[in-house]
Amino acid sequence: MTPDSFSDGGKFNSLDKAVAQAQQMIATGADILDIGGESTRPGSQAVEEQQEIARTIPLINAIRRFSDIPISIDTNKSGVMRAAVDAGANIINSIWALRLGDSLQVAAELDVPVCLMHMQGTPDTMQRNPCYQDVVAEVLEFLQARIDAALAAGIALHNITVDPGFGFGKTLEHNLLLLRSLSEFRKLGVLVLVGMSRKGMIGTILDKPADQRLYGSLSVAVIAAMQGADIVRVHDVAETAEALAIVRALGQVAI
Repeated sequence: MTPDSFSDGGKFNSLDKAVAQAQQMIATGADILDIGGESTRPGSQAVEEQQEIARTIPLINAIRRFSDIPISIDTNKSGVMRAAVDAGANIINSIWALRLGDSLQVAAELDVPVCLMHMQGTPDTMQRNPCYQDVVAEVLEFLQARIDAALAAGIALHNITVDPGFGFGKTLEHNLLLLRSLSEFRKLGVLVLVGMSRKGMIGTILDKPADQRLYGSLSVAVIAAMQGADIVRVHDVAETAEALAIVRALGQVAI
């Protein structure tokens, strides 16, 4: 619900268009809808809490009139979290891993599942010069620390999902190392979510703009699923659902 997201910003940020897109995504196989009112693309700027609420809550209310599909609110502001859950959202998706303000305490109080993402820097600065000694080990260490903080705040282990944060303070090499080592994140003992759809890592490899990265997005979704990802955050629902159906069928074959 933003005018400036990296791929589809402005395409669905009116209520009628967003509702139609939600209906289409549900019809083509989405299991969760992720709704956000603040772009977090590289170089993006924060928006005020009330503006974020005004962008997201009407859509959550509208979806709840025709579907009980789980809704994830993509926010870092505790006031937006409260308003979204009150309106019917079921999940809090935090790119800051609940590190800002009182968001950790509020998420625990709301008693809904949370997704904790790794990010180096801020959306405004994260891609200027990402640097790690060992990106896989450092992201794992960060996420373990955030799991521990969530547990200490009273969030149940079964309500925690982690996201390595592809493209959030990472070079192409960092992203590929994380993808190749994604199975390591299973050791954290929680669900693993990945979001690589249409991102710059695909554009760099294929030399394609965001709206021409379908095949690359399908490739990384399949690789992630085969590495053990539980949730794949995508733009192209129908195509990805078909690709992941093949992965699931493979896993159901008796050996």
